[in-house]
Amino acid sequence: MTYVLLVLFGGLSGMTTVLFGFGGGFVVVPVLYGVLKSGAGGVLAEQAAMHIAVATSTCVMIVNAALSTRRSARAGTLFTAWLWPLGGFIGVGSLLGAMAAGVVSGTVLRVGFVLYLAITVADCLFRRGFITSTTDGEPTSPSRWMTGFGGILIGVIATFLGVGGSVMTVPLLRRRGLSMTQATAMANPLSLPVAMVGTAVYMLAGKSSATGLGAGHVGYVDIIAFAVLTIGAWFGMRLATRWVGRIPDQLHARVYIGLLVLVLLSMLVP
Repeated sequence: MTYVLLVLFGGLSGMTTVLFGFGGGFVVVPVLYGVLKSGAGGVLAEQAAMHIAVATSTCVMIVNAALSTRRSARAGTLFTAWLWPLGGFIGVGSLLGAMAAGVVSGTVLRVGFVLYLAITVADCLFRRGFITSTTDGEPTSPSRWMTGFGGILIGVIATFLGVGGSVMTVPLLRRRGLSMTQATAMANPLSLPVAMVGTAVYMLAGKSSATGLGAGHVGYVDIIAFAVLTIGAWFGMRLATRWVGRIPDQLHARVYIGLLVLVLLSMLVP
């Protein structure tokens, strides 16, 4: 039953990756956290549930973001000139965030995840420029300050919480004049540095403290859960591709916020 659940939510993560630019952290973390806290992975896994959920989500993100980026590149929806150096600064921040996550408790990670979601939802709802774009004409590229400092901040927060960064990059790019389809397409390549750096650090940092988790783990990464989630994600991405570019822009933005609210509520359940 556990594997069926992971396949289904893996499929959901694949669909949200294609349509909304997120799906690794915001789907995988709550689900895997809930599964492990139920005792499905054993006592040690239950104690390290949040660390395992965050680490495994970054690993799933590598596959999801890479496949979605490939599709977006073929469709011509990427603003490639904006990917660098923003992606490089996100990578630097990712290293710092992953190192910090390895030394705090699972409770701190869970509280941080909930607070981050709540702030993001409020920002999208009450600050102008997300639901309805306020930029007319051609999109304006991010400033140097926004690229440098903003990129590092995105990397730190995203990797620390295992959320991929899309919920910071999508609002940022949306307010620079991109449509929801364009902003969510850009979120995936910008999540790759977070996913790769985070996975590597969690695998290495977790080796000493996660040795009792069993042979199915590399550091804090649950390899079996990763494989099952990835299989589901592949099918989900195939299903979602037909809807890309067909959702009205404002509806796309509202559904995006609605999904974040659902994830927030799921993490508030004890």
